[in-house]
Amino acid sequence: MDNQHRKLFELVNELGQALHAGRGSDVVGRILLSLIDYTEYHFLAEEKLMERYKFAGLPTHRGEHKYLTERVQAFEKEFDAGNRDITPQLLMFLQKWLTNHIQVVDQRYGDFLNAQGVH
Repeated sequence: MDNQHRKLFELVNELGQALHAGRGSDVVGRILLSLIDYTEYHFLAEEKLMERYKFAGLPTHRGEHKYLTERVQAFEKEFDAGNRDITPQLLMFLQKWLTNHIQVVDQRYGDFLNAQGVH
């Protein structure tokens, strides 16, 4: 899961670098598509692992995943409607959400799985 988390941060960092270079609107569409695809893959893998080990917090965790998916899809819809100025808001949202989710929310299932002998 750590490698998958790194990939998510790579996408966010790429968006941040493009924004700072004045090219945010040039890459935001591609980044949004990559995020949608990769989070679907990542969330499925994470949830299957939690199901396999019967993690009690899975329903709440799924809700967190659903929230991110819906927010990213809303950003994509805005972008597709012609709003090219969403990059700063998208970047701030993703940085905050991913940091909190990985460091706080994912830590809960990580601790649980480690106690089950999964590392």
